[in-house]
Amino acid sequence: MKVEQISIFIENKSGRLAEITRILGDSGINIRALSLADTTDFGILRLIVNDVETAKTVLKEKGFTVSKTEVVALEVPDRPGGLSSLLQTLDDNQINVEYMYAFVERCGGNAVIIFRFDETDKAIGTLKDSGFTILEGERLYTL
Repeated sequence: MKVEQISIFIENKSGRLAEITRILGDSGINIRALSLADTTDFGILRLIVNDVETAKTVLKEKGFTVSKTEVVALEVPDRPGGLSSLLQTLDDNQINVEYMYAFVERCGGNAVIIFRFDETDKAIGTLKDSGFTILEGERLYTL
């Protein structure tokens, strides 16, 4: 139920993001979802890719600092209040969302959102028990 995500620390200067995407593209890595958070001096690029290990290897070989974390991909009803009901379920069960970002494509009539929780296993159990659909990593690459 968990999806592997890579996080890359990058200098906040022109061309670094283009370099990362070129390296991944040249290695046959497909980016399926991404989030970029920045400060004045550096950024954190979070990616869901189709081949985590190869992506980590090629980026490290080029001098980038790369880490792997587990996140959860959820189908969220694509309607007013759809995200709110999911977040309310988490709040009712005292589960904190550390960050989240949207996936590139939809799954049927639903949006797909990537979540990082402070208590991932508890979040998965709670959301499954509440009827939310959690997507496997392999399914994300075929959407």
